[in-house]
Amino acid sequence: MNTAYLWTPLLLIGSNVLMTFAWYGHLKQPSWPLWLAVLASWGIAFFEYCLAVPANRIGYGTFTGQQLKVMQEVITLFVFAGFSVAVLGEPLRWNYLAAMLCLVAAVGFIFLKVE
Repeated sequence: MNTAYLWTPLLLIGSNVLMTFAWYGHLKQPSWPLWLAVLASWGIAFFEYCLAVPANRIGYGTFTGQQLKVMQEVITLFVFAGFSVAVLGEPLRWNYLAAMLCLVAAVGFIFLKVE
């Protein structure tokens, strides 16, 4: 079995968890000065890149660049949905789920073998 099928999505999930905290985690700390929020986000983003870059290098060739990007975007949506509920305390509404289903359908289209 090609290990890219396992490692690429696992590394992308890890990178998306980190990037979600980098981009949105500071929202739970409104008292922080902006410079601290930016610095903390950059620090987290470094480790995100340590997962995202290998994920794309491992996956490229097994997946096309377009497939990698769409896979990453859908993973981002699922990670953020969990984050928004668990960390930000926001409800997950039906229209958000409907939009996610449309994007999951995009994954199906991008992986179709069309010549």
